[in-house]
Amino acid sequence: MRPRLLRLYHLTFRALGPQHWWPARTRFEVVVGAMLTQNTAWTNVEKAIATLRAAGALRPAALTALPRARLARLIRAAGYYNIKARRLQNLLRYLRRRCALRLSRLFRMDPGVVRRELLAVNGVGPETADSILLYAGGVPVFVVDAYTRRILTRHGLVRPAATYEEIQALFMAHLPRDAALFNEYHALLVMVGKDYCRTVPRCDGCPLRPDLPAGGPRPLGRRPLRPTRRRTGG
Repeated sequence: MRPRLLRLYHLTFRALGPQHWWPARTRFEVVVGAMLTQNTAWTNVEKAIATLRAAGALRPAALTALPRARLARLIRAAGYYNIKARRLQNLLRYLRRRCALRLSRLFRMDPGVVRRELLAVNGVGPETADSILLYAGGVPVFVVDAYTRRILTRHGLVRPAATYEEIQALFMAHLPRDAALFNEYHALLVMVGKDYCRTVPRCDGCPLRPDLPAGGPRPLGRRPLRPTRRRTGG
């Protein structure tokens, strides 16, 4: 399994190059983006982030001080803005209680403990928690999204009903525990999923086509696929 996973990585990296992800100016901006990117396109998140920045609200204390209605208006471009405003405030309350809004302090704590606590915050699921840990904290944890599932299922590496934890364990067990590798690998899979391994696959020209099983892509089964973090390339 390790040689094949590394082959997938090298095929995509040679074809697409480094992705320079996560596109953010600060670690706190990564955290905010990880919440806003749920169920929307990354271009919409970029608009919401720009609005927050223009309002001077992309600092922990400033964002925490915003009334929910004001926060919702500022992040309107990200969609589901009332829900996301509530979820952001849930996360901010946790950060204020746990580390006084100092991410450097949070990421000095045991990553397993932090992950469990993040998952206990209403509105934070495994993908969001792991994105925060990997992209903001540099913790070597592999992020799984719907694109990752789709690609691995079509290549016969996981079954359609595989859980988030099962897919994550596949990468964690067979690759070096390297945050930079996990960062680049996940970003490359997102690009392949966005441009080639779509609901109707575009296998022609896909850098991973040489790895497809004989007979072509495996069926996805009935599990719904809802990509949540979409971005361009940098």
